[in-house]
Amino acid sequence: MTHSIIMLCIWFFLSSYMFQTSTSLDSLAVSQSIRDGETLVSAGGITKVGFFSPENSTRRYLGIWYTNYPSTVVWVANRNAPLEKNSGVLKLNKKGILELLNATNSTIWSSNISSKAVNNPIAYLLDSGNFVLKNGQQSNQENILWQSFDYPCDTLMPGMKLGWNLETGLERSLSSWKSVDDPAEGEYTLKLDLEGYPQAVIHKGPEIKIRKGPWNGQSWPGFPDPTLKISQIFVFNEKEVSYKFKLLDKSMFSIYTLTPSGTGESFYWTTETSNQQVFLTGGKDQCENYAFCGVNSICSIDNDDSTCNCITGYSPQFSEYSSISPNGCFPTIKSNCNDSHSDDFLKYKHMKLPDTSSSWFSKTMNLEDCKKLCLENCSCVAYANLDMRGGGSGCLLWFSNLVDMRKFSQWGQDLYVRVPASKLGHVAAANGNLKKKIVGITVGVTIFGLIITCVCILILKNSGAARKIYGKHYKNIQRKEDIDLPNFNLSVLAKATENFSTKNKLGEGGFGQVYKGTLRDGKELAVKRLSKKSGQGLDELKTEVVFIAKLQHRNLVKLLGCCIEGEEKLLIYEYMANQSLDYFIFDKTKRMLLDWSKRSKIISGIARGLLYLHQDSRLRIIHRDLKTSNILLDTNFEPKISDFGVARSFLGDQDEANTNTIVGTYGYMPPEYAARGHFSVKSDVFSYGVIVLEIISGKKNREFSNSDNFNNLPGHVSILILLCC
Repeated sequence: MTHSIIMLCIWFFLSSYMFQTSTSLDSLAVSQSIRDGETLVSAGGITKVGFFSPENSTRRYLGIWYTNYPSTVVWVANRNAPLEKNSGVLKLNKKGILELLNATNSTIWSSNISSKAVNNPIAYLLDSGNFVLKNGQQSNQENILWQSFDYPCDTLMPGMKLGWNLETGLERSLSSWKSVDDPAEGEYTLKLDLEGYPQAVIHKGPEIKIRKGPWNGQSWPGFPDPTLKISQIFVFNEKEVSYKFKLLDKSMFSIYTLTPSGTGESFYWTTETSNQQVFLTGGKDQCENYAFCGVNSICSIDNDDSTCNCITGYSPQFSEYSSISPNGCFPTIKSNCNDSHSDDFLKYKHMKLPDTSSSWFSKTMNLEDCKKLCLENCSCVAYANLDMRGGGSGCLLWFSNLVDMRKFSQWGQDLYVRVPASKLGHVAAANGNLKKKIVGITVGVTIFGLIITCVCILILKNSGAARKIYGKHYKNIQRKEDIDLPNFNLSVLAKATENFSTKNKLGEGGFGQVYKGTLRDGKELAVKRLSKKSGQGLDELKTEVVFIAKLQHRNLVKLLGCCIEGEEKLLIYEYMANQSLDYFIFDKTKRMLLDWSKRSKIISGIARGLLYLHQDSRLRIIHRDLKTSNILLDTNFEPKISDFGVARSFLGDQDEANTNTIVGTYGYMPPEYAARGHFSVKSDVFSYGVIVLEIISGKKNREFSNSDNFNNLPGHVSILILLCC
């Protein structure tokens, strides 16, 4: 009996050694393994590797996450080969290969086989989140057999490279999850494009969706860096083209994730905070969409709306089936390249440079030599510095249409565009004449004002009756502009929004930011805060106050009050729990919540709101910027039309008007408004029709294309109607 007990103990000791597992170590040696339910933990306890399931899934995956944020999975091994049961096992074999086994002991994922000689391999999980396989316990780079940082998934972590190893041909790129519940490779990828001068690009399949732009020596122009303590490193030589960032504050953590919808999100947190902060770094406005304005056109955001403007010397062109959105702009005056004095360059500031895939570049040439080289080549249309640092250096030249330009308000760099000298002189003359006109008008108004003031003083001195006669009329005029609107104290709104905390931020536009606020009694508000740097936000605020305060309808957003204290100007609206229509209708997952009865309800509600604006209200209002993002949804998915900042009212029997200033959003504008500035109630009806098509199809009008070469929904639908009839 004693002998049996001794043998049993010996067998137990040997078996425990042979099948040793790790649940708290940071390394995995040969013959060791971790099973589902066990983890490896980095030496500093910052990261873990183990098995997990997405929130609404039962499938199991081997992944890496941060210990304090287990829901933040930054890397997945078997993203395209999930385990169906809790039977996964990760082990390291004698050949130095990590293997992931399923219930039948079949390998469903493994690390790459290294060409290096393998000697006592061991796998480490580092605090950085890098899962490294090395020869022995030596720490030098040459002993690395394989590392997870060479095979990113959807997340870029500090120290992880994005780009190319030109010696081995290894490309490191990000690919989105298929959905929030499925880590399989999705539609979107973020990579460094090596055609022309390298630039960061987000692709949807083979097509470019968002172009971050070329590296300017400091950052990516289309990817403004939040005010975080990080160091960004871009390497461009004969061995590699890569980008990575490092954290300068050891108490801070930051990652960049490519979401399933194709936008980028930067998460950051510190050891002292319990919540993650999020920066949306792409896709937040239409100017982010690649070539949104077509060729030779500049996109900019004005009062939360995208506007497209041709560069000087170019004019817009429209096609038969895409008159609601420009194909771009084309030269109005041809350059005379035989005359060296026929052309010059116009400087555009704060620009995201055009697509550099067909550009030429030099790292050593200065800006003046760059200009001369461009001027000597008839095909050269623009030039810019390659590097912004130290006053600028290097040279970039473009020889074809300029694509995907954007004007920023704060960042960006200078771009010099070729313009016929005659056109450039016309611009300078126009600016000079404008200054003269302003001076003349100012002098004239001042003199006229002095005359009127003197006359008024004489009248008031000689006739007390004048005040009685005109005073009553003046008060009536005042009453017409008086609005009975509750006034909120700034201190109340600051407390309700937690001092306008970023975690309560609902959105942002040219006007400013919108925050969610909660009063003491639990009532929720949406607070629209005018940006102090906004040049046109005050006009928008006045327009919204005048119109919305006088309009009352179940399908119009309700204005609850305002706040004007010092430099702070805010509007307070009812809070919409389900945000805006575009938040649901263009997301593959969220649109499932909108069945056909809800969609029909939304379509009818928008129509009722428009009918009220056009016929039944005290004012005949033309919205002029009706789009899915301006349709808000309450808890019952009842639609409410919002954002009246560019609306216009008609008086009496007036039903149409013209304007030289085109505002609104391309893709929702009718042809007569986009081309000639003519608008009426029919303009809103056209926009409504586009919204209906988007609700039904779930497709964005601006991004729609099909095999018949139609790049918008109305054109596609018109052909379907003809075919049906």
